[in-house]
Amino acid sequence: MRKMLTAAATLALAASGVLIPATSAQASTACDRFWSGALPGYVYAFGNTDCGGYFGRAGSHDADWGDNAGAFRGGDDNAATSVLSKDSAGLAVMFHERPGYDGGHLCLEPSEAYADNLAGKTFSNGAAANDNISSHRWVPSSACGTFLD
Repeated sequence: MRKMLTAAATLALAASGVLIPATSAQASTACDRFWSGALPGYVYAFGNTDCGGYFGRAGSHDADWGDNAGAFRGGDDNAATSVLSKDSAGLAVMFHERPGYDGGHLCLEPSEAYADNLAGKTFSNGAAANDNISSHRWVPSSACGTFLD
């Protein structure tokens, strides 16, 4: 009888793995760990997936990730593959395709915390978002038309 119960339990666990796929949160433990240690009120950018290859953070707007002013500079332009926000004011981060908050946009809401891989994500104008962010600003979620979720 005990062997039959063990076999049934094993079968149930195996079946649940097939029926319940892993979520992106389970797949992004590196981003979860980074988020838990991140400073509130900042947006972070990474050159690799899963919050790897950290290259900067900003506590305010940055109109040009490729200039020599603001938190993101020079080589940071068009280099982000994952992003993370630990906003403390309830605002979304609006990422833009071009400097000066131009081109398409894409928002990361406070409830999303991070995007572990921008591949396959697109800005509001259809342009690819991966390695294509040139500016960002903090906005109310109501100002966003396209979200990372």
